[in-house]
Amino acid sequence: MLRINRPRSLSKLSKTIRTLCTAHVSPTPSKQALDLSPTATQINDQNTSVPPTDPTARKPLNFLKFGILGVLTGASVTAGYATYAYTLEEVDEKTKPFRASVNFAVGDKASSLDLHLFFPPIAVPAKSIELYLDLRSKIEEHVRGFSEPPSNKLLPDLHPLERHVFTLVLDLNETLVYSDWKRERGWRTFKRPGVEAFLEHLGQFYEIVVYSDQLNVYVDSILERLDAKGSIRHRLSRTETNYRDGKHYRDFSKLNRDPSRILYVSGHALESSLQPENSVPVKPWKLEADDTALVDLIPFLECGCKNRSSMAFSCGVESGVTCEMMGV
Repeated sequence: MLRINRPRSLSKLSKTIRTLCTAHVSPTPSKQALDLSPTATQINDQNTSVPPTDPTARKPLNFLKFGILGVLTGASVTAGYATYAYTLEEVDEKTKPFRASVNFAVGDKASSLDLHLFFPPIAVPAKSIELYLDLRSKIEEHVRGFSEPPSNKLLPDLHPLERHVFTLVLDLNETLVYSDWKRERGWRTFKRPGVEAFLEHLGQFYEIVVYSDQLNVYVDSILERLDAKGSIRHRLSRTETNYRDGKHYRDFSKLNRDPSRILYVSGHALESSLQPENSVPVKPWKLEADDTALVDLIPFLECGCKNRSSMAFSCGVESGVTCEMMGV
């Protein structure tokens, strides 16, 4: 019995000791409680030392910010309206008295003290207008290089013996040729019926110029195969057109020729030139096999060239071309 009861008493004693030990030992502290790094201490100190913000202290700063934003918005809207409604010369003319008065008031009548006190508010509007004019003139000059012909003389001077010769300006697409694209074969260009005879015959009487709104690479590649006998004297492409409102216009005032001696033959003559009075419309060609518009136009142009001293053209187009010569 003694051997059996001893282990039981020892086990009860060990359980009692464990219970007492766990009761006196504190639990393991969390990592957040043991975080005693200097950084954490400084952050806690700063957070506790910042006073509460006053909402009324930021009102002057907000007022200044919105004021500057309003001034910039107003100036942008004014500049945009002036650009849309007036040309550069009109803006310069309308603002010239104001700028002159500001420069006079500041430069001639102001003392050194007045100049120091009042120069910034007086000069800012005038300087802003001058900056706008300078910036707009540079932008328009840069855009003009892309939207207008590069020269006022796109063609060389005529020989003195050829000053009586008329200039026949021809469009390319839907007038002399037609370009068509299909998925199975890609792009292909077709010659209009009678185009070679038209060029060869009228080349004896006219200075023929092809004036197209296509790129010069396209124009040159087509005309090298179309004009094998060299009847076309000059070629003008897209870079020589006048670009307005998303369209390329032919400007005959830049051809270095007498405007009264220029004829423009095109399937879209009236809507593709800036001088419609020089236009001779023909029916646009779109692969009609029985088309004879160019051949029918030869007698009219030949007769007009021979009677150029007393002639005026009145042209209209319905199914083909119907033109009359009227003596002046």
